[in-house]
Amino acid sequence: MSESVSAEAAEQLVQDVSNWYAEQIMKEQRAPEAVPERLKTLKEELAVCAADLRALQDAGPEEVDAIAARYAARSQELGGQ
Repeated sequence: MSESVSAEAAEQLVQDVSNWYAEQIMKEQRAPEAVPERLKTLKEELAVCAADLRALQDAGPEEVDAIAARYAARSQELGGQ
């Protein structure tokens, strides 16, 4: 049986991904030729992060683990961009 991820650790993973999106939004807004579709997508993804942070407040261990796993994978994907 694997150990569950703490809510705090899951929250940090979500926050790390949120920070990446917030940084990309600022960069896109400052770009000489911003791409509206990219900006819209980034803002939508940031909203998903915010919703998941709220969900963590009342999440049980299985949901915390699922959110943590999703954001750990997302963080790795974004690290390659």
